[in-house]
Formats: sequence, structure tokens, C-alpha cells
Amino acid sequence: MKLKFSIRYRTAWGESLHVVIAYHSLDGMIKRHNMLMQTEDGELWTLEMAALLSRQHPLSHIVYLYQVENGEGEVLRREWDLVPRIYHFDTSKDYVFPDQWRDLPLPCHLYTNAYLAMAHRPVNEQVEPLRLPLFRRTLTFRVSAPQLQAGQSVAICGSHPAIGNWNSSRYLRMEYAGQHEWILTVNALGMVFPIEYKYVVVDDQTHALVCWEEGDNRIVAVSDWQNQQLNELPDGQVLVLYGEQLRIREQLWRAAGVAIPVFSLRSEHSYGVGDFGDLKRLVDWVVLTGMKVIQILPVNDTTTNGGWQNSYPYNIISAFALHPHYIDLDAAGTLRSKQKMIMFRRRQQELNALSYSDYEAVDRVKQEYLQQLFEERGKQVMDSKEYKDFVHDNEAWLKPYADYLSTLNAQSSTFTYYLQFLLHQQLKEAADYARSKGVILKGDLPIGVNRESVETREHPELFHLDSQTGAPPDAFTALGQNWGFPTYNWESGDRNRESGGLVTWFRYRLQHLSQYFDALRIDHILGFFRIWEIPEDAVDGLLGHFSPALPLTIGEIEYFGLPFRKELFTRPFINDRLIDRLFGIHAQYVRDNFLVRKAYNLYDLREEVATQRKVMEVFADRRDESSLWIRDGLMRLVSNVLFVEDPRQSEMYHPRIGVVNEPIFEALSNEDKDAFLRLYNNYFYQRHSIFWGQQALKRLPAILKDSRLLICGEDLGMLPDCVEPVLDQLRILTLEIQQMPKQQGFEFAHLEANPYRSVCTISTHDMSPLRLWWQESPERRQRFYVTMLQKEGRAPEQLPAHLAEEIIARHLYCPSMLCILQLQDWLAMDGELRSKNPQEERINVPSDPYNRWKWRMHVTIEQLIAAERYNNKLKTMITRSKRS
Repeated sequence: MKLKFSIRYRTAWGESLHVVIAYHSLDGMIKRHNMLMQTEDGELWTLEMAALLSRQHPLSHIVYLYQVENGEGEVLRREWDLVPRIYHFDTSKDYVFPDQWRDLPLPCHLYTNAYLAMAHRPVNEQVEPLRLPLFRRTLTFRVSAPQLQAGQSVAICGSHPAIGNWNSSRYLRMEYAGQHEWILTVNALGMVFPIEYKYVVVDDQTHALVCWEEGDNRIVAVSDWQNQQLNELPDGQVLVLYGEQLRIREQLWRAAGVAIPVFSLRSEHSYGVGDFGDLKRLVDWVVLTGMKVIQILPVNDTTTNGGWQNSYPYNIISAFALHPHYIDLDAAGTLRSKQKMIMFRRRQQELNALSYSDYEAVDRVKQEYLQQLFEERGKQVMDSKEYKDFVHDNEAWLKPYADYLSTLNAQSSTFTYYLQFLLHQQLKEAADYARSKGVILKGDLPIGVNRESVETREHPELFHLDSQTGAPPDAFTALGQNWGFPTYNWESGDRNRESGGLVTWFRYRLQHLSQYFDALRIDHILGFFRIWEIPEDAVDGLLGHFSPALPLTIGEIEYFGLPFRKELFTRPFINDRLIDRLFGIHAQYVRDNFLVRKAYNLYDLREEVATQRKVMEVFADRRDESSLWIRDGLMRLVSNVLFVEDPRQSEMYHPRIGVVNEPIFEALSNEDKDAFLRLYNNYFYQRHSIFWGQQALKRLPAILKDSRLLICGEDLGMLPDCVEPVLDQLRILTLEIQQMPKQQGFEFAHLEANPYRSVCTISTHDMSPLRLWWQESPERRQRFYVTMLQKEGRAPEQLPAHLAEEIIARHLYCPSMLCILQLQDWLAMDGELRSKNPQEERINVPSDPYNRWKWRMHVTIEQLIAAERYNNKLKTMITRSKRS
């Protein structure tokens, strides 16, 4: 029995095309083979081979895909195979596959669990190798039709009598194989080729033809093993026709949703913080309003000491463990002692009476309750089959996490397992309940992990522990951001990036998250292009550099016309003028205690304050105004350098970002300033664009392979030119915010210009919500009022509800696939429901490293559900904008 593959694909020099074929036996055995294809012109690739048969392991079906490799066997590109090329296998037949390369389809979102759950269709469906009738000569037609509506099927009609003779009432209905795939076999005996055909859509109930597919007729041509055209199909041959998708226009799928952290939820049942029970309750409100998405922040465990610093949801200690704060205590169970329950109910009322979530108090109360519950009910839970299955299935991350907590705070492993089991059950229950209502949960994948996390202990090879992750300076944070996470070591794993290392780790994370979420926000997706890497001894982000990057050699620096002087350019530039300017009345004290005089009236920092981290240590216990003045001045001196040397490549340098506003730049001659500016602009805006795009195309496709999550990228900040085309190629949704236009030269973005494949929002957790933003800058508010809202006169100082409603409506009607607004912004359109104090509604200030993540909704979910007038208005707006 023979298999013949042919495909047109134009390769570059040194590249080759391969078929990766898997033989599946009836007894479950799978044998995989990578077969090199042949070409004469570098475009038409063919492979003829005998199928590998075994009497001991009779074949059931085959699965195959195409991939491009270089001369060293490295996989450069693999076709999209979320929907596999899978066929039942008859050992008495020869199979011919004239294929087309499959890129990610434009309507890729229609294959995601997010779309399927909202449309009340089965999720995680698989294509079945249907056993269809085969004939002496067989044509197999297969087509992918994700655009179909409920109650529709695909059929075929063509120029030969066996396929309808173009008679719309004599179509042949195809069989559904799963995952939007339709397949049909036809007896080709007596057919004279070529023949023409089209796919049609038919109504399941009336059997009426709904529409023909668009475009030219499809053509079936037959050739022999030498590619000579034939009039008939040879005996014993099965010709499999599987090309482009069904060519009909899809109905644009758009949805609305709410963004709120779990800790911010409030109900009559919670204990001072939102929990997974509240998340389930929120689904009921979302359904009433016609929304389809609930977006939350990371729910991973961040606990190191139970202090306020642990309230930062992105500083995770485990990429898999859930935070114990989110356990619904009512659902977990009640204590046997009525007196204890009365005491805990009293503490519950005290916590819920607060306007915010008190992280430390919640931690104490919940830990105490859960410990007592574990002592009473733990054994009963641990004896259950569900618990044992959970521990078995998650042992790879659960055991290291339990060992970590045991070392950290002597928490018993059995208690840790018990908590994680409860958390898993409750979040899974909330997710399944949401799906049953046509609502999806959208999770958040943090870009980093805590420096002292389970992952850094178990897999230190995945990280650069001598550096930190952050963000470069921008309009909101002049010093940049230092998140403190170690950067990733992308060189770990094998050369194909297909197994081991970060790719496998990220895939495992996505697989784990898909239990609960059908859509996923990738935090700081720019980190998969390049990350802002900061030295371990730095505090702010000014001394960072992009990684990976193409640092400059001394020769390249001098090519731009700047003579390189290492001592002057890479060490802090300090002279008397700068000292007097920064320290004023404390200038002489600083000279005497923190500086060392050099030649030419220049100074060096003493060793005890040579880095920003050392400066912070020296001034750790000094809180008076003068000490803080001196501390901040010394911090600025440390960062007053023109170049930062690459930590892994000696004699290679990065221009220090933002240095054109620093004293070291002022000290240059006019000629050197011009040369440096040429170098600076080339480095930050031209040199890396293609390089960073290549990095992302190596990492993201390998990580997202086989994932059915709807992926949304947080692509804010300093965007290289390569980001937009790469995200478009990978069908990843972008984030669009009117206040943060991506097109240079504009203060506000035009909502009608949003791409379809995007998420639009008014504000994020890192920004001021709409009402607070309206108050913060009167000048910007006025410009927005006149240019974007097209109003006359002076903008009101406080945002009235009717204007908030208009702003929300404009977002609902924009082209973006998803419109997901923070709850604070949704409530801004109702004068009675919204908070009286907008200043309390902001969740995070990125420039504040000590920010407390404590905002909590001021109304309960029960009150939201009871707000019938508001809910009806909201549902009407969402329905009219065609997002319901």
C-alpha cells in the first residue's frame, strides 16, 4: 500500500519540507516518522512511500502534518495542526494527498473554547477518523467550516451526476467529523477528470440549500505517480481533497465583558475578600446584562509572609498553585462548634464592613478557619476518590510547592494538598457554571515569578537569577519599573525549542490554566519579543537594557562618530557642578562621606554606595527629609552613565535609555551629542525590529501550539514596529485603549480604527478608572471633551453619568472583537450605583513599589443583581451593539 503526498511550498536555500506521519494501531500503539520530501524546483514537493504495516499491530488511522527544517534538522516552521490531518486507514488502498499548506486561519477564534462556550457548543472536541465507505475508486472530500450557524450542515454539489450535476436539490450531505470538519467519500468509478464542484450550506430541518460557497469552482484533477495528468482515477486509489476552508462569509463575533480582580468581589457570603464562590455569583449578574466575559487578575499563590507585599497578584510563588485567600469558606464547610462559627461570623462581618480588603487580617482569619476545618474534615476529604485523583494528576507541581511551603513556614504537606484541592474544586465549579451559561472566564498569565519561588528553586536553569525584569521609563513612570522577577533563560531546552526548557514549562502552564479559563490575557506580551532586563544591584529601571538585544561594539559606536571612552561613558559622571545642583546645602557632606575625588575635578562613588541597592541599604533606617534627599541624589548619580555594558558579552554596550536628559549627556560636546543621538535613535528605533520579531516567532508559536485558549496580548508600552504584524500573524488579540494610542502623533485613539482582532477597554488595573482620569488633568479632559466627544463649551469637572454612558456606548460600538471594561467604568454610567469617591477606585499605581492591592467593590453582587433598571439598560446597550 502506497502513500503519496504533494504540496506547493516555496522554500529558501538550505530548507527542506518534511512530512511527519503518525501510524495509530488498533491496540493504541503509535509510531511516528519524519520523512523528507523531494523537489525539483524548490516549490513543488512530493513524497511517495509505502505504509508501514504490522500484523502484530493492525493500523487504525494515520495523522500527519508538514514542517520546514534547515540543514541541521532544526524545525523552522510547522503548519497549523490544531485540527489534525487524520484519516481512517484501509491497508488495501493507495492514498493520494494533494495538499495545501495550512497557516493559522483568519477566523482562528472560531476554533477556540471561548467562542464554542459562548455559542453553547461542545468544547475540546476532537476530529474523529470516521470509517467511511471506500470503493474501487474513491474520492474523499473534506472541508473545514467553522462559520456554520447552529442547525446547519455542509454538502457538496458539482459538475458530475454522482455529485449532483449542479442541481441544488441533489447535493450530497457530508458527515460531521468534529472540530468543524466535514468529510464525504464518493464512488469515482466512471468519472472523467477534471471535474468541478462547490460546497454548499444546507438547513438541517428543512433540508433547503442555504447558500453556495463564494469564489471560483473547485477543480478535481488526477495525476499518476509521475505527476502526469490522467482522465480516470486508478483502481484501488483514494484521492483525498482537503484544501482551504469553506468560502462563506462569517458572522462577526463580538462580545462584552467585565474586568475585576477576584479579591475585589464583594458578596454577603465572603470574608473580607472576594472568593471563587463570589466569582460564580458574578456569573449570574453577567448573564442578566448580556455580557459574555469575566476577566480577572492572576489567582496564583503569592504568600511568603502574609504581609501586604503579598497582595501583589503578579508576584507569584508558584505558576500553578492557587491563592488560599480565594477559598469560599461557606462552600468549604462549617465547623462543628457553634460557638466557633458565631465567632467567625462576627469576624466576617467586621472584615466585610471595611471599604477595602485588608490582606493581613483576611490571611489570619482564613488560615485559622481552614486549619480548624482541616483538623475536623481533612481525613474525610483526603479519603475521597476526587482528592486522590487530583493529587495524582498534579503531583509534578504540587509536591515541590508543598515542600516549598514546608520550608518557608512549616506548613504540613497534607494541609497544603487539602487547600489546593478545595481551590481547584471551587474554581473549576465556577468555570463550568459560567460555561453552562454561555459565559467564559478570562485568566491572566503573569510574565514573571517571584525570585524566591517554587519555580526558581526547582528549575533555576530556566531563569537568569542575576537580573531583574521591569519596564523602561515612559510617560507614567520616569524611572521605569523594576518588578523584581528574574528574567528568563530562553536558551534552556533543545535546539528545536519543542521540548524541555521554557517552552515545555509555558505549555504546561497553559494546559493547566485551560481547566478554568477559555481566554487568557498574556501579561506584558512584549516580554516574548524582548524584556527589559535590569542588573540585580539596581533599584529603578534606568540602568536596564533590552534582552535579547544586539549590543554595540566599540567599533560600531565610533562608526557613528562618537570616540569611545570607557571610563567616562560607563562609570557615573560626577563633578562639582552636579553635586551642588543635586544636593544643595548637603553638597559638602556628600563629598566628605560618599565620594572619592579623582583627577580633573571629577568624583567616584565610594564602594559602600557604588550601586543603587547599596545606597538603599545605607539609608534603610533613615527617614528624615535630609536623608531622603541625599539618598535620592545618590541614586541618580549611580544611573548617570552614557552606556551600560552587557552583562553576558564583554566589551559590548547598550546606550542608557533616557540619558539625553541626564548631566552626562550635557557634558558632551555638540559634535559628540549629535553623534550619540544618531546612535541612540538607531539603537532604540531601528536596529532591533526584525530581530525581536524573529524571537517572538520562535517562542510564541511553540508555546501556543495546540492551545484552544483565546489569546489576548497586553501590548502596551514602548512598541517595536514588529509587534503588530507578529501578533496579527499569530491571530493574537491586541489591547486597545483610547487614552494610550499606538499611533504616534495622536493624543487619543479613534475607536472606529480599532482592529477587529482586539480587546478594547477604557482603563486597566494599572490606570485611573474613567471618573478618576476625568478629574486628574483638566486640560486633557477638555481636549477629549471637544475632539473625541465632539462637545462644545467647558467640560464638567466631575464626569456626569450620561457622559460616562456615551463613552461606554462608543466603546461597545467599536469594531473590536471584545469590549471588556472594569466594573468601576461600567458603574460610572449610573449615578446611584457608582461609588461616591472616585479616588478610592484605582487598583494599582505602577510607579509605587509599595502599592497595596486592596480595592473592593462598594456594592455587593446581590445588590447588582437586584439593580433591575440598570441591568436592563446595560443589556439593551450590549444587545443593540450586537455583542450579546
